[in-house]
Amino acid sequence: MPQTKIHGQAEFLRQNRSRLSDIIHACIVEAFAYPIEKRFQRFFPMEPEDFIYPADRSPQYIVIEISFFAGRTVETKKTLIRLLYKRLSQELEMAVNDIEIILYEIPKEHWGVRGVPGDELNLGYQVNV
Repeated sequence: MPQTKIHGQAEFLRQNRSRLSDIIHACIVEAFAYPIEKRFQRFFPMEPEDFIYPADRSPQYIVIEISFFAGRTVETKKTLIRLLYKRLSQELEMAVNDIEIILYEIPKEHWGVRGVPGDELNLGYQVNV
Protein backbone atom coordinates (compact mmCIF):
# COMPACT_ATOMS: atom_id res chain seq x y z
CA MET A 1 0.00 0.00 0.00
CA PRO A 2 2.50 2.63 -1.10
CA GLN A 3 1.77 6.14 0.09
CA THR A 4 3.51 8.77 -2.02
CA LYS A 5 4.39 12.38 -1.20
CA ILE A 6 5.71 14.73 -3.87
CA HIS A 7 7.34 18.00 -2.76
CA GLY A 8 8.29 20.73 -5.21
CA GLN A 9 7.87 24.33 -6.25
CA ALA A 10 4.19 25.20 -6.47
CA GLU A 11 4.22 26.41 -10.06
CA PHE A 12 5.98 23.30 -11.38
CA LEU A 13 3.75 20.90 -9.43
CA ARG A 14 0.53 22.62 -10.49
CA GLN A 15 1.54 22.60 -14.16
CA ASN A 16 2.63 18.94 -14.08
CA ARG A 17 0.56 17.31 -11.30
CA SER A 18 -1.45 15.01 -13.54
CA ARG A 19 1.54 13.77 -15.54
CA LEU A 20 3.68 13.36 -12.41
CA SER A 21 0.88 11.41 -10.76
CA ASP A 22 0.43 9.10 -13.73
CA ILE A 23 4.15 8.47 -14.23
CA ILE A 24 4.88 7.81 -10.56
CA HIS A 25 1.88 5.51 -10.19
CA ALA A 26 2.75 3.57 -13.36
CA CYS A 27 6.27 2.99 -12.03
CA ILE A 28 4.95 1.70 -8.69
CA VAL A 29 2.45 -0.58 -10.44
CA GLU A 30 5.16 -2.03 -12.67
CA ALA A 31 7.96 -2.40 -10.13
CA PHE A 32 5.84 -3.65 -7.22
CA ALA A 33 3.26 -5.65 -9.24
CA TYR A 34 0.78 -3.37 -7.50
CA PRO A 35 -2.95 -3.04 -8.33
CA ILE A 36 -3.50 -0.15 -10.73
CA GLU A 37 -6.69 1.02 -8.99
CA LYS A 38 -4.89 1.73 -5.69
CA ARG A 39 -3.33 5.17 -6.06
CA PHE A 40 -2.37 7.02 -2.86
CA GLN A 41 -0.58 10.33 -3.48
CA ARG A 42 -0.24 13.74 -1.89
CA PHE A 43 1.33 16.80 -3.49
CA PHE A 44 3.07 19.46 -1.43
CA PRO A 45 3.40 22.60 -3.56
CA MET A 46 5.82 25.05 -1.99
CA GLU A 47 6.65 28.67 -2.65
CA PRO A 48 10.27 29.16 -3.80
CA GLU A 49 11.27 30.82 -0.53
CA ASP A 50 10.02 27.77 1.39
CA PHE A 51 11.81 25.15 -0.71
CA ILE A 52 15.54 25.59 -0.33
CA TYR A 53 17.93 23.48 -2.39
CA PRO A 54 21.45 23.70 -3.90
CA ALA A 55 22.23 25.89 -6.90
CA ASP A 56 22.76 22.83 -9.12
CA ARG A 57 19.00 22.09 -9.05
CA SER A 58 16.35 23.87 -11.13
CA PRO A 59 12.80 25.01 -10.36
CA GLN A 60 11.75 21.51 -11.53
CA TYR A 61 13.46 19.94 -8.52
CA ILE A 62 11.16 17.50 -6.71
CA VAL A 63 11.44 15.15 -3.76
CA ILE A 64 9.42 11.92 -4.00
CA GLU A 65 8.89 10.02 -0.75
CA ILE A 66 7.27 6.60 -0.95
CA SER A 67 6.28 4.68 2.19
CA PHE A 68 5.33 1.02 1.77
CA PHE A 69 5.03 -2.31 3.57
CA ALA A 70 8.31 -4.10 4.20
CA GLY A 71 8.97 -7.21 2.16
CA ARG A 72 10.11 -6.19 -1.31
CA THR A 73 13.52 -7.34 -2.49
CA VAL A 74 16.43 -4.95 -2.92
CA GLU A 75 16.23 -5.48 -6.67
CA THR A 76 12.51 -4.60 -6.72
CA LYS A 77 13.22 -1.34 -4.88
CA LYS A 78 16.09 -0.52 -7.24
CA THR A 79 13.81 -1.24 -10.19
CA LEU A 80 11.33 1.33 -8.88
CA ILE A 81 14.07 3.94 -8.47
CA ARG A 82 15.41 3.28 -11.96
CA LEU A 83 11.93 3.42 -13.52
CA LEU A 84 11.18 6.75 -11.83
CA TYR A 85 14.41 8.32 -13.07
CA LYS A 86 13.96 6.95 -16.58
CA ARG A 87 10.33 7.91 -17.08
CA LEU A 88 10.39 11.29 -15.37
CA SER A 89 13.46 12.32 -17.34
CA GLN A 90 12.06 11.03 -20.63
CA GLU A 91 8.39 11.93 -20.33
CA LEU A 92 8.70 15.25 -18.48
CA GLU A 93 12.20 16.08 -19.75
CA MET A 94 13.42 16.51 -16.18
CA ALA A 95 17.13 16.41 -15.38
CA VAL A 96 17.94 13.44 -13.16
CA ASN A 97 19.66 15.91 -10.85
CA ASP A 98 16.20 17.44 -10.24
CA ILE A 99 14.70 14.16 -8.97
CA GLU A 100 15.27 12.93 -5.43
CA ILE A 101 13.68 9.65 -4.34
CA ILE A 102 13.38 8.42 -0.77
CA LEU A 103 11.91 4.99 -0.04
CA TYR A 104 10.59 4.21 3.43
CA GLU A 105 10.09 0.51 4.07
CA ILE A 106 7.81 0.13 7.10
CA PRO A 107 6.84 -3.08 8.94
CA LYS A 108 3.20 -4.01 8.29
CA GLU A 109 2.39 -3.91 12.00
CA HIS A 110 3.31 -0.19 12.04
CA TRP A 111 0.39 0.66 9.74
CA GLY A 112 -3.29 1.05 10.54
CA VAL A 113 -5.47 0.40 7.48
CA ARG A 114 -9.24 -0.02 7.19
CA GLY A 115 -9.61 -0.42 10.94
CA VAL A 116 -6.93 -3.05 11.58
CA PRO A 117 -3.15 -3.26 11.99
CA GLY A 118 -1.46 -3.76 8.61
CA ASP A 119 -0.17 -7.23 9.46
CA GLU A 120 -3.79 -8.39 9.95
CA LEU A 121 -4.98 -6.90 6.66
CA ASN A 122 -5.99 -9.04 3.67
CA LEU A 123 -4.40 -7.06 0.88
CA GLY A 124 -5.38 -9.06 -2.16
CA TYR A 125 -1.93 -8.58 -3.71
CA GLN A 126 1.59 -9.82 -3.05
CA VAL A 127 4.08 -7.68 -1.11
CA ASN A 128 7.07 -10.03 -1.30
CA VAL A 129 8.10 -9.28 -4.89
